[in-house]
Amino acid sequence: MTESRNYRLVHGGGDESEIPHVLIVGGGYLGMYTAMRLQKKLGPGEARITVVDPNSYMTYQPFLPETAAGSISPRNVVVPLRKVLNRVKVLNGRVIRIDHADRKVEFEPNAGTTREIAYDHIVVAAGAISRTLPIPGLAEHGIGIKTVEEAAYLRNHVLEQLNIADSTDDPEVRRKALNFVFVGGGFAGAEAIAELEDMARDATRIYPSIGIDDLHFYLIEAADKILPEVGPEVGEKAMNQMRQRGIDVRLSTFLESAVDQRIKLSDGTEFEAGTLVWTAGVKPSPVVQASDLPLGPKGHIDTSEYLTVNGVDNAFAGGDNAQVPDGNGGFYPPNAQNAVRQAPVLADNVIATLRGKELKAYRHQNLGAVAGLGLHKGAAQLFGRIKLTGRFAWWAHRGYHLFAVPTFNRKFRVLSDWTLAFFLRRDFASLPEMSEPRQAFEEASRPQVENGQLLRRVS
Repeated sequence: MTESRNYRLVHGGGDESEIPHVLIVGGGYLGMYTAMRLQKKLGPGEARITVVDPNSYMTYQPFLPETAAGSISPRNVVVPLRKVLNRVKVLNGRVIRIDHADRKVEFEPNAGTTREIAYDHIVVAAGAISRTLPIPGLAEHGIGIKTVEEAAYLRNHVLEQLNIADSTDDPEVRRKALNFVFVGGGFAGAEAIAELEDMARDATRIYPSIGIDDLHFYLIEAADKILPEVGPEVGEKAMNQMRQRGIDVRLSTFLESAVDQRIKLSDGTEFEAGTLVWTAGVKPSPVVQASDLPLGPKGHIDTSEYLTVNGVDNAFAGGDNAQVPDGNGGFYPPNAQNAVRQAPVLADNVIATLRGKELKAYRHQNLGAVAGLGLHKGAAQLFGRIKLTGRFAWWAHRGYHLFAVPTFNRKFRVLSDWTLAFFLRRDFASLPEMSEPRQAFEEASRPQVENGQLLRRVS
């Protein structure tokens, strides 16, 4: 395989087999930030660095709810890996097996044949995927909000449901289109439903037949509270504000079935809904199970306070796919705040291992949590004692994440989106066909008229 010029220059050329190879599995927060620090601090010839990820970009996930609401453009919440990792080899594909005993992985590229990649040191930063349950109909009709593609799809889908409701005379079709169900009351679910409800509420002004009272948003949560990350007091205030907006928050309630888009809840409620969003938890990436690395009781990689994998040498992990001890008998929560702060410690410990130096423990005091719940609405708990809701919490949410989103380029683009939104009203253009771009071409290839009548479109 031909290396890029920058990659050859950084790693000094010569016999690569003599240069230690650091393989980073995953290009999310932890993977990208770790690779950025390694390429900055390692000298020529000290190590070869490879990042493997199915995508060519890192997604800043805290901005996905605002992306779904149209407040931020999808391309502005992603960072191209090859642009910021110009001294690192980036391979797009999946690691489908880790054989640490033999220091190799099985790599499946997005196109082409599967091959093995040898390494000397491995960093497992594969992140997490949605944790689904065997609920009838969920796999067929549900969607998550873990990726920028899902966020963009949700925006188009919700607006298309309004188009459907405004264009039909069938009350059942209309009712189904205007029912929106979100399962999971953590950050992802609460922020997603609040942002999309805010967008839909604003959009009703351009739909003559749809009023605010026609929209029905349901937040289904199995626990007895929502937004546990911001504490019970702020979480309850946020829930009450959501209920005042008309969002139907159901606590201690489970989704039992979604067959044929008919929602059945554990409290006996049944109705049809055109939208089902699943945000009820995450689980480590499947590659964690497809490895010989030691795991904890919940399927995470068993990691020490130094972000090294317990029981083996030259293996590191952090972020969503690892259980990192917090020094108090528990583990750090698998969130972006910890992943971003673990990256420099992990990178420095990889460098220390390469140079035979002492490792440094990861210690971080929680700074709090912030959530955006629509335009000028939010919930926040800062430094364990400052509790905010409403506009002040919204500003805290935006300020923190503008600071945290990587690269000046993305900060400027996000700030530009927010600034334009301050002067311009929301854009409600719906582009649902983007999820199936070949549909128009396929329809053009089929007969359009039969017996002098236009054939019905089959979606």
